[in-house]
Amino acid sequence: MSDTTFAPTAVPQPIPLGQILPWAIFAGLLMLLAIYFIGAEEGATSLISGMYVHEFVHDARHLLGFPCH
Repeated sequence: MSDTTFAPTAVPQPIPLGQILPWAIFAGLLMLLAIYFIGAEEGATSLISGMYVHEFVHDARHLLGFPCH
């Protein structure tokens, strides 16, 4: 049997806010766009004509609690 002890020498460094911020803003905008298409892309507020977007996100609407019928 060996008596070797693992002693890590590398210490994790925090990621600077300047590197995280652009990705966080991008992810936030994508989430807002997704919430718009899931929650409001129907009827009078529709940007895309037809029912294709509504039918594509129909189950997500119910999962997130948006009424649609």
